[in-house]
Amino acid sequence: MSRILLVDDHAEFLAVQRELLEDAGHTVVTATNGFKALAAVDAESFDLVITDIIMPGKEGLETIIELRRRHPLLKVMAMSGGGLVGACGYLELAEKFGAVHTLEKPFSRGVLIDAVTTVLNA
Repeated sequence: MSRILLVDDHAEFLAVQRELLEDAGHTVVTATNGFKALAAVDAESFDLVITDIIMPGKEGLETIIELRRRHPLLKVMAMSGGGLVGACGYLELAEKFGAVHTLEKPFSRGVLIDAVTTVLNA
């Protein structure tokens, strides 16, 4: 069983994705922005952080950079719908800043579970 921190500013999205990941056997903690995510990672141990990119406060790219600095061995995935400009540019930046895998929203349950399994087993 893996511990996953799921970070997104949309409560409904967090609830659905949390349920999917818990149904797959993972323990999931949620945070609604990068500040809360960093505080959670500093306080608890996680096997994986999955973070949205576009969020108020500390957004995902800043969060990934800070996670890499504070916890260089922690696996990080990024996800984004991209807002008005699309997700590709944000997700490419996320990989450059240290995300080991990216997901473009919307994604299916199967895509999420496969990506999480791949990252955790890498």
